[in-house]
Amino acid sequence: MSDNSTSPIDDGGHAAANERSRLSFDLDADICVVGAGVAGLTVALYAARQGASVAVLEGRHVGWNASGSLLGTVMPGFPLPLPDLIERVGLEDARELWALSWAGAEFIRANATEAQMPGIGLREGVLEVSNVDTGEAQVRKLQMLGEDFDTEVEGWQVERVRAALKTDRYFHGVHFPHAFQIDGRNYVGALARLARRAGARIFEDTPVVSIDFSGVRKRIVTPSARLRATHIVLAGNIHLGAPLRRLSDTLLPVWRYGGITAPLGSRLTEAIDFAGSVIDSDGIDHFRIVDGDRLMWASPETTWAARPQRFAGAVQRRIRTVFPQLDRVEVTETFGGATGQTVHGMPQVGQLRRGLWVASGFGQQGLNTSAMAGQLIASGILAGDDRWRLFSPFELVWAGGTTGRVAGHLIGMWGRTSAAAAGALARYREGARVKERIREARVAEANRQAGTRPPVRRRPPPPGEPRPLRPQPPVEAPDRNGTQDF
Repeated sequence: MSDNSTSPIDDGGHAAANERSRLSFDLDADICVVGAGVAGLTVALYAARQGASVAVLEGRHVGWNASGSLLGTVMPGFPLPLPDLIERVGLEDARELWALSWAGAEFIRANATEAQMPGIGLREGVLEVSNVDTGEAQVRKLQMLGEDFDTEVEGWQVERVRAALKTDRYFHGVHFPHAFQIDGRNYVGALARLARRAGARIFEDTPVVSIDFSGVRKRIVTPSARLRATHIVLAGNIHLGAPLRRLSDTLLPVWRYGGITAPLGSRLTEAIDFAGSVIDSDGIDHFRIVDGDRLMWASPETTWAARPQRFAGAVQRRIRTVFPQLDRVEVTETFGGATGQTVHGMPQVGQLRRGLWVASGFGQQGLNTSAMAGQLIASGILAGDDRWRLFSPFELVWAGGTTGRVAGHLIGMWGRTSAAAAGALARYREGARVKERIREARVAEANRQAGTRPPVRRRPPPPGEPRPLRPQPPVEAPDRNGTQDF
């Protein structure tokens, strides 16, 4: 069943809520998706539009975790740096992976624009800034993106970055004009409604108790019903539960929280003159303007769960550190969620065994990667598309359990401290260079002025006239005893 309508989608009223009720009866489907985040709902939407029968099982409610707590930045790429990606898979496969990540972004753009999602707030432009002065590294990155990965990017010099972001915390920047941002929380809800309209059935408050992977038709047991499906897609992140503990243990749970300030009025425009998202290349700052004069800001990551309200102070302090002219802002709303990060920094996408698929490990990946994974898996199931094999080099690796979480927390703290130290050193060096230029300018000006005064020159005596004798020091008279007083 396809959905070609361009009218605005419904706003999630009572009818929609009733259709996404708990599974209370036995059911057969072509595809069963476990997890109703961006990845799982993309599988459901894409497959349902191709005519497959799809059932989505969600232990809580749609978008309750990370997918419903996003800043909504959509840009290409992966957390794994491009040189490392090329070294791992080769340039050609790296180029194809990059193209797939762009396809995921365009899938989101198409949904947001063609379906006229309400409250989505799509805005163009993402600026990646550096807190250290790395001009040469920026040139290399721009060349690689433009020449090897066919990506339109702009290099921003320090002056342009600071004209847009009035702070001395940042130096050079890389601008992605065709990347964009949306309201991530509204997007996941609208995506669920699109999937339902396409024919997918979404069941909330339906955790998976057990799964029998044997046979052509897999069996899924829930607290109140059973479901059979030819294909199962595991898109539940770190919350897949006891039946899939071995898979969950390959992910390091990482929580990221964020806050939204009260309206700041003209104060905000005096600090930020950029409408898109801003991302620090060290992964510390991530912010953008919302609702015209409010600031949405993500706090640093942590490997331990906490109430989002606890991080309101951290968001306030970070905003004040980067933009002291804003002084103390009020954070009126906080949010957060857990993601699963892989050891190798790439998402988990592919087929684990016949009929069993995984779409997970999206920590630090972005919305586009979740959407890309959903498309790849649905296309692999329905059309035999084997491009998911591009992710085969990034196997499932145990994340270290509690020890891994402690190590991840310490590494994160060390990374933030190192980045802060590097940024402070870069700003100190910049200040020293400015002082040296001022000193050199003063010396040059003094020399210039000294050069404009005519030197005092003595006229030589005429030829044959004796030169005047140089005055000699006086000789002391001898004392009464006839000795010289020294």
